[in-house]
Amino acid sequence: MNNKKKILIIEDEEILGTMLMRKISDEGYEVSLALDGEEGLALMKKNKPDLILLDIVMPKIDGFGVMHEMNKTENLNLNKMPVVIISNSGEPVEIDRILKLGVRDYLIKTQFNPEEVLEKVKKYL
Repeated sequence: MNNKKKILIIEDEEILGTMLMRKISDEGYEVSLALDGEEGLALMKKNKPDLILLDIVMPKIDGFGVMHEMNKTENLNLNKMPVVIISNSGEPVEIDRILKLGVRDYLIKTQFNPEEVLEKVKKYL
């Protein structure tokens, strides 16, 4: 039986998503990557990850839409999955909005390195 913790990265920048995927999987986690919010929600329902790294600005369904869907789909316990936002924007209004939606933490893309992402993953698992 596989006891690895599952991480889902929902990130439309494929290079960043792939880099994070490698870094996190090298630490022994099972990692999936979705390139848009719609694919992310489908993988979330299918794989039941232990933690989600979520971008805000994405095609099809943005990060806010993903969070809204997670919060209204209580029968699948999606709203209990910890979410860490990885965003280009550090605007206080946006940060306040994501925190109200139940996000555990956030990182600003221009201000983090992969080690910091790994620290957040470990912290919330």
